[in-house]
Amino acid sequence: MINLVKLTGGILVAAAFSQFPEYSAQYVQRMGGALDELATVVVDFDTSANASGYTREQALSVMTGSEFLEARQADMTRTFNRFDKLSSDYSRLENANAFSRLAYVARMRDGEIANGTAKDFKPAVPLTFEGAGFVGIGFLMGYSLFAGLLHMIRRPRKKVEL
Repeated sequence: MINLVKLTGGILVAAAFSQFPEYSAQYVQRMGGALDELATVVVDFDTSANASGYTREQALSVMTGSEFLEARQADMTRTFNRFDKLSSDYSRLENANAFSRLAYVARMRDGEIANGTAKDFKPAVPLTFEGAGFVGIGFLMGYSLFAGLLHMIRRPRKKVEL
């Protein structure tokens, strides 16, 4: 019975872990689409700024004087910051394999992209070397976790003598 629990734990974690390669691929695809859209906004803003004789920073600094302009200034600053962050993250993730993406999982932190990916994600049976690797790693992690938990639960307790 105990081996069945450990085996079941290994299989459950393996199944969950095996989804990472597909999830990460879909996340990176969404990230690329988000970057394309943000690039359009950034280029349009920079073009307008340059046409008026401003740098991006100068154009942002003159966006004052009304509640609307100041709100728009804040919006554009957030857009530029998000674009820069996503560009940096995308450059690391774009050509990385699933194992490398696991090392860069902290770069998969954009909430909007993560939520959209999770919402549309469909589990897939991994038929690649990476998928098999993640299944194996997940199985070992799950089996070890459940074995450790069972060991802690079943360990005989020492009597404390007074």
